[in-house]
Amino acid sequence: MARLGPDEIGLHSVRPKPGSRNARKRVGRGAGSGLGKTSGRGHKGAGARSGNKRKPAYEGGQNPIHMRTRKLRGPHKKMSMPFEPFRTHAQPVNVADLDARFDAGAEVTPESLREAGLAKRRHPVKVLGRGDISKKLTVRAHAFSASAKEKIEKAGGTAEVIEG
Repeated sequence: MARLGPDEIGLHSVRPKPGSRNARKRVGRGAGSGLGKTSGRGHKGAGARSGNKRKPAYEGGQNPIHMRTRKLRGPHKKMSMPFEPFRTHAQPVNVADLDARFDAGAEVTPESLREAGLAKRRHPVKVLGRGDISKKLTVRAHAFSASAKEKIEKAGGTAEVIEG
């Protein structure tokens, strides 16, 4: 094994990055230090005494901000009611995506949309009208926007609503 010279990199030359380490603040060491006399604690009061602990978020008796803001209830904290049992989770699919992923004459179902990567979960699928469609497709979905239905039928295809 070769020995490292004094100008080469090794464990002997490892140093912290400049500016990453700070010297300890030495308080109460004379007026010239900038932190003499009261050591940066000001004059009198609870903050000047030893053992003082300022409570985080304490606002001097005023109602704290976390108590003033509205409470978001529910398991995922993004709803006004605890569980919203009637909320629907329709997955949007645009007609431009159908045009890009399916060949002319194909039958589009929620299962084929999942295989094509357009519908991720087993939630209902709603076809929306963004973009254009030029292919004749048979589209079966849980819901259609009016513009989507119009565009599919204009291209010679059919839009069938699935129940469930």
